[in-house]
Amino acid sequence: MTMNSVRTLTLLAASLAALSFAEPAAAQSPAKLPSETPSKFEPTNHGFDYVRRDVMIPMRDGVRLHTVILVPKGARRAPILLTRTPYDATALTTHARSSHLGPSLYGYDNATEVIVEGGYIRVVQDIRGKYGSEGDYVMNRPLRGTQNPTAVDHATDTYDTIDWLVKNIPETNGRVGILGISYDGFLPLMALVNPHPALKVSVPMNPMVDGWVGDDWFHNGAFRQQGMSYIYDQQATRANEVKWWTSHFDDYDMFMEAGSAGELGRRRGLEQVGFWRKLLEHPSYDAFWRDQAVDKILAAQPLKVPVMLVHSLWDQEDIYGAPAVYKAIEPKDANNDKVFLVMGPWHHGQEIREGSALGAVRFNSDTALTFRREILRPFLDHYLKDDAPKADIAPVTAFETGTNTWHRLSSWPAGCASGCRVSPTPLYLSAGLKLSFAAPKADDAPFDEYVSDPSKPVPYRARPIDGASWSRWLVDDQREASGRPDVAVFVSDVLTAPVKISGEPVVNLIASTSGTDSDWVVKVIDLYPDEVAGQPEMGGFQLMISADIFRGRYRESLETPKPVAANEPLRYRFALPTANHVFLPGHRVMVQVQSSWFPLYDRNPQTFVPNIFWAKPGDYRKATQRIYHAPGQASFIEMPLVTSR
Repeated sequence: MTMNSVRTLTLLAASLAALSFAEPAAAQSPAKLPSETPSKFEPTNHGFDYVRRDVMIPMRDGVRLHTVILVPKGARRAPILLTRTPYDATALTTHARSSHLGPSLYGYDNATEVIVEGGYIRVVQDIRGKYGSEGDYVMNRPLRGTQNPTAVDHATDTYDTIDWLVKNIPETNGRVGILGISYDGFLPLMALVNPHPALKVSVPMNPMVDGWVGDDWFHNGAFRQQGMSYIYDQQATRANEVKWWTSHFDDYDMFMEAGSAGELGRRRGLEQVGFWRKLLEHPSYDAFWRDQAVDKILAAQPLKVPVMLVHSLWDQEDIYGAPAVYKAIEPKDANNDKVFLVMGPWHHGQEIREGSALGAVRFNSDTALTFRREILRPFLDHYLKDDAPKADIAPVTAFETGTNTWHRLSSWPAGCASGCRVSPTPLYLSAGLKLSFAAPKADDAPFDEYVSDPSKPVPYRARPIDGASWSRWLVDDQREASGRPDVAVFVSDVLTAPVKISGEPVVNLIASTSGTDSDWVVKVIDLYPDEVAGQPEMGGFQLMISADIFRGRYRESLETPKPVAANEPLRYRFALPTANHVFLPGHRVMVQVQSSWFPLYDRNPQTFVPNIFWAKPGDYRKATQRIYHAPGQASFIEMPLVTSR
């Protein structure tokens, strides 16, 4: 082989080697496929009957709050209906992606026909720290002061929001109303503290008012542990992306397996969120709770803005709030023209839904639609529109359950429009498990008793328990409870005449326990006839009219818990939720007394421990409970009986 041949082969080999290590031509200069998504898409919104504006409204501390403004096309001098919410303003204004305002609003917290038919500008705002708003979230952020050292609260945020709205929405007449349900109902109450001059009306529906006495977190000291999932979802992240999880098909089993609410919270990592830590630190009615009680706050404020308080008689979440605020502020209404109360036969928030029935109970009409069309709409129009006629709204509009009728009243409790009065009347828990307006006799048996076993607590509704029908549990048939040996059941004779109650039944229970702590659950029930024509499933139905729980350790002081003296008859006095009901002829009145209501409320170990959140398995012990009904030791329910003058 010649030298030229060798050189040629060497060059060829080098070329092949270079080719084998070379990158593909495409990788050296990659081709680009243009994106088909524009950097910013501008919807035409062709054919829409409203204009949507998303804005960030600055507060006095520089924090900006995300706000959705929906203006009907062609609006001129239109009033504004504002809702402030922790539940996502975007979602609450986009229930359907529609060119029409009604479908977009239809859903939670929008009285849709009132807004759409009334031509209102709808504004929904994320409160600070939630969803699209800046700032830090604090559950039911307290007013500036001892519990809140900052310069801002919900009152100032509402003021700043309204100020911006009336200056920056050209289509408005400058009048603003605020309304909302639950947490969103608590916020219209906060708006009444140093209100903006443009705020002309406030409509708190089912508002959160006192989280310890009788709304979301406790009832008379007993912890409502089924609210733990709400706290978890609400506070773990700004936009509620992290969700509580189930571990059992039946919530009863889940809470029993954990032992105590504190232990379940520990297992779920709940102590990472601030409000849960506050609950653990404040199980009693101390200054933390008292300073935030909205009824007490408003009792000390001047009354400047007309208020319509809306209450549901079977509110499964905030049954205390609206009547408590009414009681606090009504005395300020010298002319009887600024404070209004509406009570309907609804669950929490049902007033903006369909209202012809609740569970098995029928009302013969859509009571919620009646409220929206005949009460809410005229009320809002009167205060917010330029030329609206004067609204003919009674100071109190109360639905009477049992007879299924609406009543216009001058005050609450009034019983009827005229010619009657409310008389607190003892209904005695008597010997032989009888219920009677007659006082006990000397020769009657002195007490009835049952054994309360924390290892088998009384379910608050038929098992398995889940959240599927949470909204109607207060109207569940109570027969399952009445058949248990750990529930004392007192029943009246068959009524021959109607018995009407209007107001709060007040429990006066003389009871003893063999333990050193105890819960007392008292339920006033309408026992239906054995057979009901036209609705056979209501035969023998046991309908709760008013019921609540009291934690025994707070008998002497709501702030300072003390052990209960074992085996000593003691008086427990506490109010039940407001009722407006007629027990009809042929029905009977029933009262049930028990010592657990699980898993709605955490179990009382029946042994005194410093903090029930951290009760240990060995603390939970059986106890013998006695209900006394002897002269001088008579247990009774003080019924707000409506009688003729």
